[in-house]
Amino acid sequence: MAKENHTVKHEFILTGFADYPELKTLLFVVFFAMYLITMVGNLGLVILISKKHHLFTPMYTFLGNPALVDSCCACAITPKMLRNFFSENRTVSLYECMAQFYYLCTVETADCFLLVVMAYDHYMAICSPLQYHTRMSKELCIQMTTGAYIAGNLRSMIHIGLLFRLVFCGSNHIKHFYCDILPLYRLSCVDPYVNELVLFIFSGSIQVFTIGSVLISYLYILFTIFKMKSKEGRVKAFSSCASHFLPNLLEEWDKDIPAAIVFTEVVPLLNPFICSLRNKEVIIKEKIILNLNSN
Repeated sequence: MAKENHTVKHEFILTGFADYPELKTLLFVVFFAMYLITMVGNLGLVILISKKHHLFTPMYTFLGNPALVDSCCACAITPKMLRNFFSENRTVSLYECMAQFYYLCTVETADCFLLVVMAYDHYMAICSPLQYHTRMSKELCIQMTTGAYIAGNLRSMIHIGLLFRLVFCGSNHIKHFYCDILPLYRLSCVDPYVNELVLFIFSGSIQVFTIGSVLISYLYILFTIFKMKSKEGRVKAFSSCASHFLPNLLEEWDKDIPAAIVFTEVVPLLNPFICSLRNKEVIIKEKIILNLNSN
């Protein structure tokens, strides 16, 4: 009977900012400026690190990858959002929705695992400086970074594969400025319990693993810092860790529009400025390693 009363939907309408037509010009200018700064800052950082051979070190590798991830996040969302401000046709196909979510899920998941890798890098630099250059080899850095992106792709493929079991035959309005996965679940005429359960398991596991790994690494770092006899050394070690907590550690899929703007637009915008702090942090860590090695 449901099939007789409903038409299966293959297109959706993004209505995230449709309630504020009087602000569309202002919003377009603001988000376009943010997009330009985000892309120039993050891609500029990636190009700089890739062109300068003396920056081919583990510490700078871990600076470049978050910049690349934030650039990808901005590319996945902002162009379509900017077009929709002045377009009468805000429709997006189901497959475009899947592609956008796949891209975004991959880079956000990779970002979580990259935070764990960066925490391990901090741990090795401060707690085991004598072994840092031996253990944090170029090969290991490439393997850990590649593993983060592989994990992101695998997770995305699982969620996208499960989307094919859903049928969309009710409303096709998504009150968001991009295709988030939970709004799609709410539009399904098929019970999305399995999809939501898998999403909960993956999101919860990744959050627990990321936050737990980072906290454990920094607990060891704090114990090591408190054991330092030099006050100057403790200050340098603390400052080398501060910027790691600036990025978002939590991954939240059911974002309302203000929160989504922060996570998908503001955080990538701030990354170049965060990286300027991390560049100082890299210099400080190298000094710490040299000082501890000399002792």
